[in-house]
Amino acid sequence: MLERLAGHEFYCFLDGMSGYFQIPIAPEDQVKTTFTCPFGTFAYRRIPFGLCNAPATFQICMLAIFDGLVREIMEVFMDDFSVYGDSFTHCLHNLELVLKRCDKTNLELNWEKCHFMVREGILLGHKISKQGIKVDRAKIETISKLPPPISMKGIRSFPGHAGFYRLFIKDFSKIACLQCS
Repeated sequence: MLERLAGHEFYCFLDGMSGYFQIPIAPEDQVKTTFTCPFGTFAYRRIPFGLCNAPATFQICMLAIFDGLVREIMEVFMDDFSVYGDSFTHCLHNLELVLKRCDKTNLELNWEKCHFMVREGILLGHKISKQGIKVDRAKIETISKLPPPISMKGIRSFPGHAGFYRLFIKDFSKIACLQCS
């Protein structure tokens, strides 16, 4: 997905409002979400966080909503929607198509977290631009500020943190293997 996003002139990064809660649960399935508390017995009408299949169901719903647009003018990862174009006009046209689809399906966006007509942006911890995919400096700072491992468990867990950027680290697997030996 990141590879398909990189290399475009303009981007719009959109954020879905309240993610899962926008997806209704079929009435016949609501009983499966029943819970009891001191105030009574309740069942969810919309997908809550914590259901075992909620992430997969949500992603399937988003892909269905944007069918025909994903991989052509946009990418979708959960409630993060990235629209792109090779010119300002092209990106604006693509944004219009995506927003019309959101409107048609009553999909709400968190406007405060959206970025429109930008030349680069951060997505899934990576900086995306016409120049390609780069490391997000904030993530590197976070990793560099981790305390030195003081136990074998700590030593073994570090490659998990650093491995997020293994594509950018030459011979990462060899280095990580030596560290865990």
